[in-house]
Amino acid sequence: MNVVRLVAAFVLGVCLCDSLHAAEARKSVSPIRIDGVLDESSWQGATPIPIAYEWFPGDNIAAAVKTDVLITWDDDRLYVAFRASDPNSKAIRARYAERDAALLDDNVGILLDPYNDDRRAYQFRVNPLGVQADAINSDVEGSEDFGWDAIWDSAGRITAEGFIVEMAIPLQQLRIPTSNGAPQTWGIQAMRDWPRDVRHRFRSTITDQNRNCLICQFADVTGFRASSSGRNLEVTPTLTGTLRQERDVLGEFKTAANDIEPGVSARWGITSGTSLQATLNPDFSQVEADAAQLDVNTRFALSFPEKRPFFLEGSDFFETQMPLVYTRTIRDPLAGLKLTGKSGGHAYGLLFARDRVTNFILPSDESSRRVSVDEDSTSAVFRYRGEVGSMGTAGGLVSSRTGPGYSNTVLSGDTFLRVSEQDSIRVQAAVTRTDYPFDDGDSGDGHALRASYSHADRDWSWSSDYEEYSSGFRADVGLFNQVGVRAGEAQAERRIRGDENRWFRNLYLGVGVDSTLALDGDWTEWGADIYATYQGPRQSNVSILLAPNQEYFEGRTYHNFRQSIDTSIQASRDVSLGLFVNWGETIDFSNAQQGTFVTINPSANFNIGRRLRGEVSWVRQTLDGERGGRVFTVDIPQARFLYHFNRRTFVRAILQHRGLEFEGEDSRTALSQLLFSYRIDAQTVFLAGYSDNYEGIGAVDLTQSDRTVFVKLSYAWLF
Repeated sequence: MNVVRLVAAFVLGVCLCDSLHAAEARKSVSPIRIDGVLDESSWQGATPIPIAYEWFPGDNIAAAVKTDVLITWDDDRLYVAFRASDPNSKAIRARYAERDAALLDDNVGILLDPYNDDRRAYQFRVNPLGVQADAINSDVEGSEDFGWDAIWDSAGRITAEGFIVEMAIPLQQLRIPTSNGAPQTWGIQAMRDWPRDVRHRFRSTITDQNRNCLICQFADVTGFRASSSGRNLEVTPTLTGTLRQERDVLGEFKTAANDIEPGVSARWGITSGTSLQATLNPDFSQVEADAAQLDVNTRFALSFPEKRPFFLEGSDFFETQMPLVYTRTIRDPLAGLKLTGKSGGHAYGLLFARDRVTNFILPSDESSRRVSVDEDSTSAVFRYRGEVGSMGTAGGLVSSRTGPGYSNTVLSGDTFLRVSEQDSIRVQAAVTRTDYPFDDGDSGDGHALRASYSHADRDWSWSSDYEEYSSGFRADVGLFNQVGVRAGEAQAERRIRGDENRWFRNLYLGVGVDSTLALDGDWTEWGADIYATYQGPRQSNVSILLAPNQEYFEGRTYHNFRQSIDTSIQASRDVSLGLFVNWGETIDFSNAQQGTFVTINPSANFNIGRRLRGEVSWVRQTLDGERGGRVFTVDIPQARFLYHFNRRTFVRAILQHRGLEFEGEDSRTALSQLLFSYRIDAQTVFLAGYSDNYEGIGAVDLTQSDRTVFVKLSYAWLF
């Protein structure tokens, strides 16, 4: 069967490749209503783009199901429609879900590269019920960032023959080159995910997996004459009310906060490629608790993903090989200003934020710690990146954070060069100057260097990386947990392809080595990873890892050997299961002794009908010391349940518990959170929530320590 599909794909490629690259997007002739019904006359003259090729797990064989895409546009919007056929529409996976959370369902989507520069693309995806997901893809960083949220419209409808999806994407949400009315050529790729026993993935273009890039393989579609007018304005006022009570020493709840806070955010499209964002007194409170993480017997500060809209918009403009910008360090901003844009081969970003609290991560060669100072500070970042040749870039970044008696400045330069279709090189260097407001901070100068090489083709990938950070290197707007070291690593992986008639779909065999050396030569670490990954029926995945390593801590060398097994399977259409087990030797950092540990993490995701979804997991870790006895046992069960009334409205409950028994003494914490959400688009939303925390220690049972009720209303006006 695969041979037949491969021949069919070849014939399609011969017939369609040239015509697709020469396709012309025609302007809409009548208004289009986004309702999942393709009854407007504009769709009759829209440009067709068939999704004809399966790129995973098959290699450019003919798609198993038919998907037709239609594209048209007017002066304000780009319109895209999908007719997705399915021989068994009852097998379609479609559930109501939060934004960006329906990617395991059947879905269709489109990637747009308006500058057609093979570097950056917008991604828009929709499931059969109209649930949206959007992202920014970058071939330079090799990233896919679903943190970006645009304001656009979609609708989906399941039919007896499959499903239909419509999209309307406002052009002011995109960065578009200025063309003065001349026709523009965009890079475009349409896609479809068809999850059954195997997750089949289809595209509208042939995917050459011997080319280590995605956007560079988009088809050219010409004829676009629309562009943003330069007067595009988006204004989003917010109103947030919070009532927080805390329990005092007498056990009585006392009001700790009772506020009604107005705020406003705005985005102005200065040109079709440049936008200015501003925010005043923003509500940066998170409406979802961060997932609980293991934080026992760790040397380095934990990191959490950014979820705040102001910092997510245009965040890819500030990306570099080193993590020089980590906006979670900006904790409680009073105001912010951001300018991001692209003009020809030049991309630039400028960020300012005034913070009411200043957080620091103080790194060393063996550990890092967090420090917070109750003083205002101002963070500023400037980033520029220019195109070099057909796929290279060169750029720089300057960041600073200043406050009373404090300053940190970073100056960095970087380059990216694609030396062949499979190979690329990245190099970045940085210098810093720091004056800290506290005695134990390491003020002074520092430097950093990072260089990497990567190769990827159809069957092999390998890479190498070198990093060096001086003891005085500080980048307080970024995230660095370790300095005073130089480190190198290399890895290689072989992919063996199966098919639907064999016992495996893919096998991956890999090996990696790494080594870290203190700049003064007193501390070393080396390790190796030997792994194998199996992918099979029911979207099953099994990874086995063997990891010998040597670590040096407080004057002693430790020889450790660790193993792990990571498994997952789609047990049924509505239930997926996972289990991660990790065990072996480690260091007990609190007692500076050899230890043995076991980590067990089962998880399950389930759906009941189209509206109810649950996610449950449990992490248990134990550590025993060489001098005998249990050092600690930590248990972290957590659950997340959502009920969707429709595509826009849901209620969500989050439950977390953490129990720790450390050297015979136990403590417990718990969190619960309930949220009602009604969301029209990414910025127009009504939220109402309740959360509380509990604490217990020794013989004292869990006792509620605080409780919070909040309401948030925001509405986005587009002009």
